[in-house]
Amino acid sequence: MMSDLAGMTWLNPPPHHALSDGTLHVRTGKETDFWRETFYGFRRDNGHFLYRPVAGDFSAEVTVKGDYKVLYDQAGLMMRLSETHWIKAGIEYTDGLAYFSVVVTNDRSDWSLVAVPADRDGLRIRLTRHAEAIRIQYRDVADGHWKPVRLAYFPTSQSVDVGVMCCSPQREGFEASFSDFVAGPPISRELHD
Repeated sequence: MMSDLAGMTWLNPPPHHALSDGTLHVRTGKETDFWRETFYGFRRDNGHFLYRPVAGDFSAEVTVKGDYKVLYDQAGLMMRLSETHWIKAGIEYTDGLAYFSVVVTNDRSDWSLVAVPADRDGLRIRLTRHAEAIRIQYRDVADGHWKPVRLAYFPTSQSVDVGVMCCSPQREGFEASFSDFVAGPPISRELHD
């Protein structure tokens, strides 16, 4: 397992970020996002993404917290092959609530939302790659179990960039923190406990 955020690379560095005791604190830039075409008709590729390349199959996890206040404030995990092929998964603020949000982009973006319980301690998120399948989960704080959210197609490749992302499409200054980031061997392919 690799867990050193300090050794990772920024795509679109935020105006403010600090690493302290293994936790990354970020304040977003103005009107940042990752999105391609669908429904809204625009392309945005200016969100903040701190990553490292990861080869083959893997599982990546992080605990994310944020000061979600404005529509589409978001923070979570991302994996990226290119500007046209990526997945982001995390908490996103919409309609006055924080949801678990997943965007899968294969040339064009799609978006899915799942209501999750609010937790001041943040939410643990996991992305797992098994060849062309990406498994997206979060851990329920109340019972400690991983909840399945999505099983998505993603093109196979020798490696992809994996790390943490945050965006604030409607403002600047959204504050998020990321802790206990790990990327390593994939969990079992068994989907059901």
